[in-house]
Amino acid sequence: MFEPETLDPEAVYPPLPRPDELTRFFWDGVAEQRLMILRCDDCGFYIHLPRVVCRNCRSIRLTPVEVSGDARLTTWTFPNQPFDPYYASHLPYVLAVVELVEQANLKMVTNVVDCEPGDLRIEMPLHVTYRELAAGCTLPLFAPAAAAASS
Repeated sequence: MFEPETLDPEAVYPPLPRPDELTRFFWDGVAEQRLMILRCDDCGFYIHLPRVVCRNCRSIRLTPVEVSGDARLTTWTFPNQPFDPYYASHLPYVLAVVELVEQANLKMVTNVVDCEPGDLRIEMPLHVTYRELAAGCTLPLFAPAAAAASS
């Protein structure tokens, strides 16, 4: 995982995750290029963003499980005035919401990569891909399913 003391003081970095007890499994999975999502042991419902209680049955028995990484594009935008210097220096980019195929409404906010803006379509099949944005800081991003399979 990312170590702040290794930062180059001259570089511009993205906002960096600060894993805690609730989210560490997610970031550890990303470091291993595995997409991990909490799943309720009692009812099987997936929970993302991580929570301590299942919003479906109120169980507190939740376990991180690896999901397929397959998703469909729900919506997207092209930010033109990002307020973070890292993203301002990376315009244009696609800010998107994707729905993971494991469950209806199991959504993630992410970026879509390896896709021309004019090729984006609602319900477009996507697959997770991992990109190191700073030394030790990898993010799960999504690419068209065909492009992700070939990388």
